Amino acid sequence: MFSKRSHRLERIDTGDYTPAEYDRFLVDIRKVNRYTGDNRALRKTLLKRIDLEEREEFSVLDVGAGSGELLRTVARFARRRDKRAFLTGLELNSRSAASILEESSDYPEITAVQGNALSLPFKRSSFDFVISSLFAHHLTDSQITIALMEMSRVASRGVYLIDLHRHPLAYLSYKAFCAAFRISPLVIEDGSLSILRAFHSDELAVYAADAGLTDFSVKRSFPFRLVLSGI
Repeated sequence: MFSKRSHRLERIDTGDYTPAEYDRFLVDIRKVNRYTGDNRALRKTLLKRIDLEEREEFSVLDVGAGSGELLRTVARFARRRDKRAFLTGLELNSRSAASILEESSDYPEITAVQGNALSLPFKRSSFDFVISSLFAHHLTDSQITIALMEMSRVASRGVYLIDLHRHPLAYLSYKAFCAAFRISPLVIEDGSLSILRAFHSDELAVYAADAGLTDFSVKRSFPFRLVLSGI
């Protein structure tokens, strides 16, 4: 069950949901992300690097940004450090792209673009950094390679891809979390499948190599996250 990636599609990818279910999905997925490790993984990688480099301004593109939760994390970090940030969220779904702006009304440094991760609508090196969180597992193996090539193309300083570690304890822990926080059925079903569609460290390394990324590494981040970084 956990030795190989599942290729069964999630409902969020097939469109098998109502508008009300999707709106609840956006609310619940923010809750899941807030409490299960993505912000921590971002702080330990990209934000730590920005701190060490001591630059006064930087730009970030978030591919598959959802409602922009991680972009707001970056925006708050930049404000605390008195840095100027230019932050863009890209989403294929028009409702999600609109949600980025709706949820980020207090953050004028955040903009949103509707577009395809497999053909990013930006010129080479348009951003300092490109991030992507909990997006790659929605793609096929070949699509992941293409998406990484595109992220590397538009990033001048680094790519940071955060995703799930395919592990039995991650699966069981997610079920318990959803029960405790009364997560909606769509997010329970798709989230459980997300873990089965997720990765081992060596698999992410193969995608990175196939995409031509250089100086890349894959590190674990508590709890049950993998972070691929490179350029």
